[in-house]
Amino acid sequence: MKKMMLAAACAAGLGGTALAQDNDVTLQLQWVTQSQFAGYYVALDQGYYEEEGLNVTILPGGPDIAPPQVLAGGGADAMLNWMPSALAARERGLPVVNIAQPFKTSGLMLTCWKDSGIETVEDFRGRTIGVWFFGNEYPFLSWMAQAGIPTEGGEDGVTVLRQGFNVDPLLQRQADCISTMTYNEYGQVLDAGVDPEELITFMYEDQGVATLEDGIYVLEENLEDPEFVDKMVRFVRASMRGWKWAEENPEEAGAIIVEYDETGAQSEAAQVRMMQEIAKLTAGSNGALDPEDYERTVATLLGGGSDPVISAEPEGAWTHLITDQALE
Repeated sequence: MKKMMLAAACAAGLGGTALAQDNDVTLQLQWVTQSQFAGYYVALDQGYYEEEGLNVTILPGGPDIAPPQVLAGGGADAMLNWMPSALAARERGLPVVNIAQPFKTSGLMLTCWKDSGIETVEDFRGRTIGVWFFGNEYPFLSWMAQAGIPTEGGEDGVTVLRQGFNVDPLLQRQADCISTMTYNEYGQVLDAGVDPEELITFMYEDQGVATLEDGIYVLEENLEDPEFVDKMVRFVRASMRGWKWAEENPEEAGAIIVEYDETGAQSEAAQVRMMQEIAKLTAGSNGALDPEDYERTVATLLGGGSDPVISAEPEGAWTHLITDQALE
């Protein structure tokens, strides 16, 4: 809050209300305040947005908040979203465009009880697997389609359990496997007293079905406005400074997250651990989308058998317009 107030004052001092409004940027996160979004909070806290003349507001997400809907309704200038969700939204008529990709690697995996007898993907047949929905189900459904495993239950298929954003289905033995992120839910399972030796994990990256996560998206029509483009160039440049600082200073970044968490629910130890894992996913990215990573994501989504996530290869779904200028 203190940094947002200071940034607003700075913008106002540069030229009054109109200029302050022109330099306002609202970012919609896809989940609650945590180290998954450390780069943006670091940029806010360290004054990187201020240096770019921006007044940035970060809106936390939650289970009832769909970033594409917020963006479509004008509630944010930019959103963070997994690419499967964004491309599905684009095909449904919401023209979102990826302007930057801070995350290079996917942290998504399935975590299973080893004593269930699961050793390979083929062993998923006849099992119950927890899957997140609200756009997060697309990578899993594409993976199963490519593996030839039905998702309607039965001995030959998997029974999909709509998993809440917690690890209870695994701990309570309601599911043989659940969706976890390397930086979040997997640690929650261990914190519950489970030994890693009791588990077997399947990384989407290792299975060749990883899709891009946590990209920055805006509405296509806004990229026709030179002033908006200029704002986004400054926003992405400052955000990537924040991400690289967070990678190098995970302890300090975790502390910053706790400071900005208005719910008081986050512990510093958990956020530092999360940031250490997040740093592995953002490493190697300068913010510019790698076209090969994009093509792999699209191929995964199109490979969904009779019910693919998207029905045709998207056009105009990403651009280097912003990063080409931000990274000069």
